[in-house]
Amino acid sequence: MIDLGISKLALIGVVALVVIGPEKLPRVARTVGALLGKAQRYVADVKAEVSRSIELEELKKMKESVEGAARDVESSVNSATTDFEKSWSEVTAGLESAGDSDGSARSADALGAIGSPAYPEYKHPRKNWRVKQKAMPQWFKARAGIRTRTQSGAARVARFRPRPSKAPR
Repeated sequence: MIDLGISKLALIGVVALVVIGPEKLPRVARTVGALLGKAQRYVADVKAEVSRSIELEELKKMKESVEGAARDVESSVNSATTDFEKSWSEVTAGLESAGDSDGSARSADALGAIGSPAYPEYKHPRKNWRVKQKAMPQWFKARAGIRTRTQSGAARVARFRPRPSKAPR
């Protein structure tokens, strides 16, 4: 950039003092300083925007590579499942043909028991959340200052609203 030493800055200051005058020089110096600050902030914003766009491009490339890897894994899993299903059907076909001589109902029950394990049905515990609130005794609530009855907002306003006094005539 521009090589400004102390001697050059002093020369610029003397020329500015002579040309502008001592009365206007502080105001001009503040204005120049403010403009330089705005320029520096603008340059910093532009640099940040450029770096963000570069990072965004890198992230897009990374996303594409991850998606490609995911597609490859999905295709390999699909091919493995088709191979497994094919071999499973061959094995079960052999069992079914052997089971026909012994009794097809018994072999079908055995395959059903092997294929799907029996789990007990889930039952929700149905806990009552109000029970926990009632577990605290009333005397303790009264001593601790815990409210036992609730009021709506409108009822509370009506309860504490000052009553209009009758004006003498």
